[in-house]
Amino acid sequence: MAELTLVETVRTTLAEEMRRDDRVIVLGEDVGVKGGVFGATQGLHQEFGDDRVIDSPLAESGIVGVAIGAAMAGLRPVAEIQFVDFIPPAIDQLLSEAAKIRYRSNNDWSCPLVVRAPCGGGVHVHGALYHSQSLEAIFAHVPGLKVVMPSTPADAKGLLLAAMRDPDPVCYFEHKALYRAFKGEVPEGDEVVPIGRGRIARPGRDATCITYGATVHEAVAAALRLAPDGIEVEVVDLRTIRPLDRALIVESARRTGKVLVAHEANLVGGVGAEVAAIVAEECFDALDGPVMRIGGPEIPAIPFAESLAAVYCLGPDRIEAALRRLVAY
Repeated sequence: MAELTLVETVRTTLAEEMRRDDRVIVLGEDVGVKGGVFGATQGLHQEFGDDRVIDSPLAESGIVGVAIGAAMAGLRPVAEIQFVDFIPPAIDQLLSEAAKIRYRSNNDWSCPLVVRAPCGGGVHVHGALYHSQSLEAIFAHVPGLKVVMPSTPADAKGLLLAAMRDPDPVCYFEHKALYRAFKGEVPEGDEVVPIGRGRIARPGRDATCITYGATVHEAVAAALRLAPDGIEVEVVDLRTIRPLDRALIVESARRTGKVLVAHEANLVGGVGAEVAAIVAEECFDALDGPVMRIGGPEIPAIPFAESLAAVYCLGPDRIEAALRRLVAY
């Protein structure tokens, strides 16, 4: 086991897979000599050269379009978008092309493409309007795309390996607040985390909090606050947003009978709505209270000012308060 931050894990995992499989290439803005705006590709250009670590123009549609072509030509491209906020120019390439290649070709073609992008914000991130959005629900809505978001360094490695080896396009989103927040044990070798498989981040019996990404840590912190009062909250880390781990969601909801879904993104049309629908449809007879959701307010993004960002962000306080309301039913 190595002790690594999340961003260090992304970097070392990319390097390991590039050594193992010479079809893997990396492309994006400043991924080469600079090593990425967050340092996620540092050292790759020096080791693998211009042919496999490609600095692109400032054109997201071009980055993803070239990556789609490379994937269909037999390579395994990993395209970095500097911030998920910058991905809209490439949405047509992703939604209209990459996601549909297998279907439109009657299974003759596939598109083994990974799109990496930092996402999310926080009180101290100061990303503001164009550097702090959580857009994962847009991509999770589209058949043909897989969407993952790790919350720990170990999962960052396991899910990135799975994404790079998947025969279809995968959106791999990294919450930037987790990049250097802590170090965690990362197993050596081929420790792949299957796409579509969640995990229990904290076991409990009285209520379930279902979440993903950075909010996992906030939910665990809230659960620890409730424990001295005899309230044991189970925290489910989805890890994969599309496809969801329906079996784990149902199992946990039936075990505790009370469910809170929490995510940083705004609520309307979010991942939490889909999770809540699954629970309502499959666990109605086991529920002891309403399925509750908590998320960001209906404003475009996390504000720059810390005082306003604190109002937007969930944090352990708001999750704890919501859980206390839930268990009171």
